[in-house]
Amino acid sequence: MVRSPHPHAKIRAIDTSLAMAVPGVIAVLTGADAAADGLGPIPHNPDWVGPPDATLRIPEGFDVYVTENTALPIETVRYVGEAVAMVVAETVAAANDAAELVDVDYEILPAVVHAREAMRPGALQVWPHCRDNLALTCDVGDEEATKRAFNAAAHVVKFDGWIHRVTGSPMEPRAVVGEYDTTDGRYTLRTSSGAGVVRSRERLAVTLGVPKEKCRAVFGDMGGNFGTRNAFFPEYALMPWAAKRVGRPVKWTATRQECFLSDYQARDLASDAELALDAEGNFLGLRGINTMNLGAYTVFFWPLRKGLSMMQSVYRIPHVHFKGHAVLTNTAPTAVYRSAGRPEAIYMIERLIDLAADAHGFDRVELRRRNLIPSDAMPFTNAVGATYDSGEYEVAMDRALVEADWNGFAARQATSAKRGLCRGIGVANYIEITSGIPRERAELTVCDDGFIELVVGTMSSGQGHETSFPQLLCDWLQIPFEKIRFIANDSDRVSVGGGTHSGRSMRLVSIALGDAVKDLLAKGTEIAADILQAPLADISFADGVFAAPGGGTIDLWAVAKAAGGLESAGDITNRAGGYPYGAHVCEVEVDPDTGHVEIVAWTGVDDVGLAVNPLILHGQAHGAVMQGVGQALLEEIHYDPDSAQLLTGSFLDYAMPRSITLPMIKTVIMEVPATSHPHGIRPGGEGGTTPALGLLINAIVDALSDYGVKHVDMPATPQRVWQAIQDAKQR
Repeated sequence: MVRSPHPHAKIRAIDTSLAMAVPGVIAVLTGADAAADGLGPIPHNPDWVGPPDATLRIPEGFDVYVTENTALPIETVRYVGEAVAMVVAETVAAANDAAELVDVDYEILPAVVHAREAMRPGALQVWPHCRDNLALTCDVGDEEATKRAFNAAAHVVKFDGWIHRVTGSPMEPRAVVGEYDTTDGRYTLRTSSGAGVVRSRERLAVTLGVPKEKCRAVFGDMGGNFGTRNAFFPEYALMPWAAKRVGRPVKWTATRQECFLSDYQARDLASDAELALDAEGNFLGLRGINTMNLGAYTVFFWPLRKGLSMMQSVYRIPHVHFKGHAVLTNTAPTAVYRSAGRPEAIYMIERLIDLAADAHGFDRVELRRRNLIPSDAMPFTNAVGATYDSGEYEVAMDRALVEADWNGFAARQATSAKRGLCRGIGVANYIEITSGIPRERAELTVCDDGFIELVVGTMSSGQGHETSFPQLLCDWLQIPFEKIRFIANDSDRVSVGGGTHSGRSMRLVSIALGDAVKDLLAKGTEIAADILQAPLADISFADGVFAAPGGGTIDLWAVAKAAGGLESAGDITNRAGGYPYGAHVCEVEVDPDTGHVEIVAWTGVDDVGLAVNPLILHGQAHGAVMQGVGQALLEEIHYDPDSAQLLTGSFLDYAMPRSITLPMIKTVIMEVPATSHPHGIRPGGEGGTTPALGLLINAIVDALSDYGVKHVDMPATPQRVWQAIQDAKQR
């Protein structure tokens, strides 16, 4: 891939002649070639509405702006690393040599990096017809009622926060193989994406401008995802298209540097918020402005939408009003990333609560307890219209405090002080709203070879679907695990599937699979009744076997053979939200001489409704915590604000958490059944990430409270922590 070195420039011309002369080069393709062959924009469909999220109100006369996401731009590049041409060669070395010789004549244009700057009057326009670079502006809640609540408040605390930009950093860089079969005119895409094979096949077809029957998607193991691979990347369309052009399969594997430049990135939300309280500490109102940096293209509005739905978290705040802006800039596009939008929201409210406690003399725990939504108020509709189904929020917080030995903290703090270290502790509650694509399907086939085939359209990105989905089937059919053949990753086998994102996989697949099992057993019972010559109502089923009262039995496979086959399906559309919640406690030690932060204890209580596989859930919780810690302490995508060049383009500059970053994490699973789900299931893969940002910063600030430190920006690097101490000393 030939990538732009400029963040914003017109493409005057592209000369490929020198590149084509390199031995081994087969083709050099540009956006003009793609357009000539009928490639259209990638259909990202960045929905800005969607139940059960809060309804976003759009100002009268404002048109939501969706960019044209071409696989290779023809006229303008809009971020450093955007691909402008591709070289197909016999070897990687030849392709790299030729790519260096592609001569692109650029007319360099001004660039803007930060969303708030891009909104200012007179700022350059990233897209010519998008005024003030605002792709979306909206509000939620009741503005006038919130104003009245603030006017009546005894205390108001303010916090201007920035949840900075990160990238997914999966273990394996993206890789794509494209194929084209001349006999049937069919394209094949081989890669991995959390969107799943069904949606990826559809987007491939739309981008190539061909019927979806002419496309196939086959996915392998993903090598990591976290949401940033849920969107359709340009290379997914370019490789199959190039395969047709050159008459052979074409493979591309990203370098790690390309991943930093061109992977969809995440977070990057500026939030300016205020919390109003009465004299006793009751929350009266919450208001503010959330400004999301979209990057150069509109890939997703979801993080903004979901964050606006969750700003009040698990607390009773009767009046809430927030404005939301989604802004285009000259940076890589941002997408969804583990718990998209919710860590940002929880960061803001949990920081505001600690700031309120510090400023006005409230106990941090009791202030939270006083304002938690009680379980007898469920279902609870928050002030912006999202309805929580069920939960015991105070129980979760109390369990976390006990498991973390909150009351024993003072003794541990004194021990740390003897070693010259500042010890701090924090607690954070959280809730998520998870929805995602609402349709899912599960298909069952009883096979002649003694297996039952389970086909679903939601592939695993590391959550263990190949274990937990068959586990459900084994429980319901009472058959050995080894009898299940699991299929998920081929659009020739999968007809429906919404992908793995937003905590939807187990939540929706379990409903579809439950329906499929009921259908299978109903059909099997009818056949067994006929074979065993017994009334339908007298047939029982246990351990994979149908039985009649007189002692006659026949197993599933014999029933299928007698009937010439036995199949069933569950195809559901479920728009109900999932609302996992919990509470985490963190302890840190800070060296005031160096600013080094060490996490010495972490306890998490997460309510998943029903734990299908506790081992997987504990593993997910550990990984989720580490992901949040990575952002809070270490990771940061940083663009130079003047040049818009990426300054964190490798692991030399982008710090990742390691095994020594965290102590052993103590995770506790709560199981209060979710009333919004027929089996009581809540999602369980994002809980640790959601509270981690606010929790860790709260703990660090608590450790430094004797110095008068009120806040440390993320990532809380040693330099930032040390500087916060020095600034506080000067004050």
